[in-house]
Parts: sequence; C-alpha cells; structure tokens
Amino acid sequence: MNGRTAAWVAEAAGARLAAGDPTADGPRRAAVDTREVTQGDLFVGLRGERADGGTFAADALSAGAWGVLVAPEHEERALAASAASGPGGPTVLVAEHPLASLQRLARRWRRELGCKVVGVTGSTGKTSTKDILAALLSAQLRTHSNRENLNTEIGLPLTILEAGTDTEVMVLEMAMRGEGQIAELVGVAEPDVGVIVNVGPVHLELLGTVERVAGAKAELIRDLRPGAVCVMPASEPLLEAHLREDLDTITFGPGGEVMLLSFEAGRAEIESRGRILALELPYSEPYNLLNTLAAVGAATALGVRPRGRVEVRFSSLRGEVLELPGGVTVVNDCYNANPMSMRAALQHLAESPAERRLAVLGTMAELGPESDAFHREIGEEATALGVDVLVTVGQEAVVYSEGFDGENYAAATPEEAGALLAELAVPGDRVLVKGSRSAGLERLLS
Repeated sequence: MNGRTAAWVAEAAGARLAAGDPTADGPRRAAVDTREVTQGDLFVGLRGERADGGTFAADALSAGAWGVLVAPEHEERALAASAASGPGGPTVLVAEHPLASLQRLARRWRRELGCKVVGVTGSTGKTSTKDILAALLSAQLRTHSNRENLNTEIGLPLTILEAGTDTEVMVLEMAMRGEGQIAELVGVAEPDVGVIVNVGPVHLELLGTVERVAGAKAELIRDLRPGAVCVMPASEPLLEAHLREDLDTITFGPGGEVMLLSFEAGRAEIESRGRILALELPYSEPYNLLNTLAAVGAATALGVRPRGRVEVRFSSLRGEVLELPGGVTVVNDCYNANPMSMRAALQHLAESPAERRLAVLGTMAELGPESDAFHREIGEEATALGVDVLVTVGQEAVVYSEGFDGENYAAATPEEAGALLAELAVPGDRVLVKGSRSAGLERLLS
C-alpha cells in the first residue's frame, strides 16, 4: 500500500484509528500469522476456531509490525504495546469484524491499483491453470498472483494486498468448499474475467450433488459485472443454465473457441477465436494441456496474445517430478485429490514410459455417502490402465484395493508407505503419489 497513509488505510478498512500518526506511510502488506510478520506489515488479528489472533497483537508489534488491526476487546492491550514503543509508535486500528475489514481493505486496494483481475476456480486444476496463466501474462505484463494456496476468504485478500503499485494484472485463484464462498471472493476481487476450469464430484460431503457444486462454482459467473468475460469448458452442460447474455463467454476445449490443434515434442498449436498461437510447453500431461487452453482463453479476454516458450513454475506438491537415487521416478501430486484429478493422474502415469508403474494413493476426502464407491471405481480404473502395483495409505484408502486386481499393499501411515516404497521400487519404476491434503502424503518423501 505504498503511497497511502495510515488514515487512508483506516478509512479503507472501515476501522477506527486508535493510535499512530494518521499521516504516516501505509504498510507494505498484511499478515495474519505473527510467525510471518516482518518489518512494515499490518498484522490483522482474526478470530479463529482454536485461537483469537487479536491476543497476539503485542507479539506482532514486537516483531516490527507497522501496526495492528484488532477487534475492540483487544484494543487496550494493543494500545499499551504501541505506547511502549515511545512517541510515534505503531498504528493501532480497531474494527468490530477484522476479517470483514481485511476484505474491505483489499477491495479498496484492488480499485486503487486499477489493474485487470482474473478469477480462476474449478473442481480440479485451478491452481495449475492459475500458474500457467500467470506465466503467459508475465511475459508481457506485470503480473501478480496467489502464492501457493492463498486462495480463501483470508488468503485472497492477503494476496491482493501484496500487489505492488506497478501491477497491471492480477490472477487470483478462488477456492470453495460450500455455497456462498465464491461469491464472497468475487465481492472482494471484482474480477474482469472469470475462469471456471471444470466441474466435478468434489465437496459432496457438504454440497450433496454435482449440480450443487456447479451452482457454487457458477457464483463466479453470476456475480461478474455486465460486460465482463466468462471462460468455461465447451462441453459442460452443468454450467449452461448459469450463462448470461450480458457477458462475453469464451469456451475452451474440443468444440470450443480455444482448441488444441496439435501437440508434438512440446510444441502446441492452439486456435483462439480464429487466431493461431504457437507455444512451447515444458509439460505434456493431457490435463495441463486442457488447463493451458483455459489460460489462453483468459489471456485472449485481456487482449494478450501468448507466444513462445512458457516458463511456468507450478505450485508445490502438484505434479512435481522427482528423480530418486537408484533410477526411480516419483510424481509428487499430493496436494489434493478428487475422482477427476485422480483419473487424470492415473491416465498420465499409464502413458508415461516406465518398467513398472506404481500408484501410492491416499484418500479422496469430502465425497460424502458415495465415498467408497468413488474409491472403488478409481481402483478399477487403475486396473484398466495397467498400473502394476497399488499402495493404499490410511484406513479410508483401503477401499481402492477392492476394485484393483493387481499386486497391492496397505500402509497405515505415510511414513509406513515410504518405507514400503523403498523396498518395492526398483530402477526404471515410475511412482505416482496422490491423495487429499488430509492424507499427509508429503511426509512419505521426507
């Protein structure tokens, strides 16, 4: 928030300036974890299920925070900590609902920047699409995007507040677990372009049906301003009822306005609304090629014509390829999992050259009453694709083996699976490691 004052920050956040010089320069960014606070940050004390961040305001000020934003019950202690710093001490802002104030401040900063904003959501692949789109745009525009998984009602406003004054476009991933959450994020980010990568069976524990999942994702379409651009799959009937005539809709994938014409040796030829683009891609997974089409659609909406080599750095734990000592290749894709992404990952495993193909799978979480059926179907898919060895991790993942006909093992924990993999894997093997975050499969390779 360079070039803005403490008084501006207070007004933008809808907070009361309780201490500090109103003419002082504003903060560098915002943070909600005292462990991440550095010199010049605004610490926002959020109420959580287990702890109230406002109780740590004094710690944030001791760490060099520019100031704090806290609820009224924490004002007295925050003022005491500010006064202890002497004259001209850190700023103290007070608001009844700190999260709402954080979001309000982020929305105001987004408007101050005046840059274009792209919102990206989907049942699977939204992070990779965000990463690809950021890479496409950054070759021509000063681009800002979410770090890792800062894509929630807290992470998204923090991302916006990290953007510098020279930002020309923001690419913001939007996560959801239930209805109303995408709408909340759209209200903060006010995107000019909305991208829905796909719709599938995720969060069924809360939403119940795929139709309701589509409705929750389509809040992005519903809440775009008139004249904005919507980018969506060409063949997704679940979204058709949510389309709007006052939006410019760009479709991607087979039969869409953005299509892959050819892909060979890393060179992709893509048609986007009648224009032919040539891109050199450092990946070949079919799902990432489709994600690339979504990203090209969004770039087209912004008037950007991508070209040349795409230098993309994918967020961690998403398809990361590791070459282990002894000639074993591991695909570390354990950030999350659902039936759509699991099928895509297994398909890519089957198509990759290897002596043997091993799948180490943790549970797919939040699938509701049909969870066992979904897991069993993935086991059957692994059989059909010719996976040689299946290792399930955790009790909930054992159901995969009910649909798998090949060699299979069950590990109780990621650590046990890691020890088992060390015994099973031999030179020339390719190993897929995938499961929901709750499975903790990243510990398998530590």
